[in-house]
Amino acid sequence: MAISHKISGNAMQLVVCQVDDGQTVYAEAGKFLWKTVNVAVETRISSPSGGQGGAGGSGGGSGGLLGMAVNAGKRMLAGESLAFQYFTPRGGAGLISMAGTLPGEMRAIELDGTRGWFAEKDAFVAAESTVNFDIAFSGLKAGLKGGEGFVLEKFTGVGTLFIAGAGNFIELNPAKYGGKIQVHTGCLVAFEDTVRYGVERIGALNTQTLMSGIFSGNGFNQATLEGDGTVILQSMTIESLAHAIAKNAHMGHEEKASNPLGSLFGGRD
Repeated sequence: MAISHKISGNAMQLVVCQVDDGQTVYAEAGKFLWKTVNVAVETRISSPSGGQGGAGGSGGGSGGLLGMAVNAGKRMLAGESLAFQYFTPRGGAGLISMAGTLPGEMRAIELDGTRGWFAEKDAFVAAESTVNFDIAFSGLKAGLKGGEGFVLEKFTGVGTLFIAGAGNFIELNPAKYGGKIQVHTGCLVAFEDTVRYGVERIGALNTQTLMSGIFSGNGFNQATLEGDGTVILQSMTIESLAHAIAKNAHMGHEEKASNPLGSLFGGRD
């Protein structure tokens, strides 16, 4: 059964989930906002996989321990935290609220077992424990070109998945545009597993493309998405947001230092 939820907010959306008896939600560290007191929290290294649902506490046996070690190793390579937070209600339904880490939208994706989803590693917020989690590396060559697109997280199974992105979401299907679209690697949020993903160089490395690369980062390397399936993009890249913050971080101090009349004509201190 899908998780009952409500997504609210504008510039920074959040989700409030009603978790019933028998349901468990697991979340990425740092995405939790608030909960009712009857919702218990448990931190585990294990993640739901192989149809095990939310049961996977210690993962008894050598196979379980080995699987936990492999999953932990994957998450370390991906630059993610080792553990997940699991939320389970006690004595009736409970509420839990979560959000992404950047201003933008949230989306609930209902998995029915027929198709899986890939998500950029910072997009994942939370999922029902019946949704399986795994790390998918798109390849070293593609990763060196694509940066953000190197590490993808794959979700399969049945249940509700919550993702978040920066800015506004843009939903496309490559099949409607000749079967292939090319996007800025920093704009990619998530896509169905029926869509093939790669990174290719656009044009030869000549003076024009070289200057484009110098002044616009990875502008001449773009993610290529092919096939028939839903692709979710974000209108703001993390890179552009970071550059804007860095550019304006000390502007107030610089203006104050360059104003010989001080706060009399330069505003408040």
